[in-house]
Amino acid sequence: MVDRRRQRGLRRAPPNRLMQFDVTRVRGDHDRFEKQYPTTAFEAADQPYRVVEPVMLAFDVTRDERRFHLVGGVRTSLELACSRCLEPYPWPGGGAFDLLYLPKEPGEEGEREIRDGDFSAAVYENEAIDLGQLVREQLFLAVPMKPLCAESCKGLCPL
Repeated sequence: MVDRRRQRGLRRAPPNRLMQFDVTRVRGDHDRFEKQYPTTAFEAADQPYRVVEPVMLAFDVTRDERRFHLVGGVRTSLELACSRCLEPYPWPGGGAFDLLYLPKEPGEEGEREIRDGDFSAAVYENEAIDLGQLVREQLFLAVPMKPLCAESCKGLCPL
């Protein structure tokens, strides 16, 4: 049996219609988005964390034709399993992001050429950005590689 706490792969979840950012609603060159999501929106067995407080997502979005630049942050509280003693402990989850979203071109599959400065680029399709995926990625990036409940933790077999 596989220990789910040790899995570190981030799988793409199916898009949740309630967590889609409709890019056609951006009027003008700049807009602001703020929303709080319940913990239940991020429940999954294959994550190295558990979301224990509502997730606050806020960002500024600027538009340049069909390219959208999102700058903002994610805030919540996570529960992690200590890598030494395996006991759960709270962790302030989230962080800042600065992402560029480019439209998926019709018939586009696989690799895509990006320009200098587009290394933090992602792709959106059907005139919607998947905010659920954005939040999951940011939470995953916030989790330490070796979570510790305390530096002094002696682990499972303290001597």
